[in-house]
Amino acid sequence: MISVIDYGAGNLRSVENALNQLEVPFAITSRAEDVARASAVLLPGVGHFGQMMRSLERLGLISALRQSIQGGVPYLGICLGMHALFEASEEAPALAGLGILKGTIRRFPEGMKVPHMGWNQLQFEEGTRFFEGIEPAPFVYFAHSYYLPAAETVSSANGTFAAAIAEYGFPFVAAIEHDNIAGVQFHPEKSGDLGLRMLRNFAQGR
Repeated sequence: MISVIDYGAGNLRSVENALNQLEVPFAITSRAEDVARASAVLLPGVGHFGQMMRSLERLGLISALRQSIQGGVPYLGICLGMHALFEASEEAPALAGLGILKGTIRRFPEGMKVPHMGWNQLQFEEGTRFFEGIEPAPFVYFAHSYYLPAAETVSSANGTFAAAIAEYGFPFVAAIEHDNIAGVQFHPEKSGDLGLRMLRNFAQGR
């Protein structure tokens, strides 16, 4: 059973609709005990990094998520759910992320139109589980003002693997995959049939 985390601001309806369409067993939860016994965890993200981390703390989910991920349970973070894996975000510098992976989420520079919203193309690495069966250079849907710099990934020291890159003014990390962890900056639940295939890949790989 996939535990889909409800922290009060996630884009749950779209995720719920996508998982129902795939006929994947899941439960929406805000309870740490559900996360502790889940076979996989999905953290959707819409809103503000600070609000998300404060909500996760208030619900007692910070420790539960860390223990689950570090224990090898498959995890998928969407947008802010990917940001949560890292140490910090410029969106709320005073609040720490989960710190599972090293790195800081940055804001797009002044002068750029933000949020970066709409369909954009991916260049993904061959052999990644999340993109199995996907044709090269697919278009997926983005909606974000903060990003993970490509320069802060692909290091055996920090354990982060850039599974996909997109460009908006410059290259940024669109997806990560490492061991049991997957994270995407885009929204697969809003990316049509290709996005559904990606979510199926995650569900089948748990």
